[in-house]
Amino acid sequence: MTDHLYLVLAIRTPDFSASAGDDHQMFLSELIGRGMIELTGPFTDGTGGAYLLRAPSLEEATQIAHTDPLHVSGSSRLTVHEWRVRRFS
Repeated sequence: MTDHLYLVLAIRTPDFSASAGDDHQMFLSELIGRGMIELTGPFTDGTGGAYLLRAPSLEEATQIAHTDPLHVSGSSRLTVHEWRVRRFS
């Protein structure tokens, strides 16, 4: 099955924990090592961030995102969207 790309938006909640942010970085590093992350980064306004996740289905992408320490700890609200990326280079 071909992998698709999913945009995961992580918006901080009032309960945001810096330690969950550290755990989130380790979580992303593991996914990067498995070739599942296309890009990632924080928003410049400090409200959260996003990552582009490679997965076979929306269901699997959502399951993966729901294991993100930011979600598990309640530090951020995560939403997952399938994204048909157009590249122009």
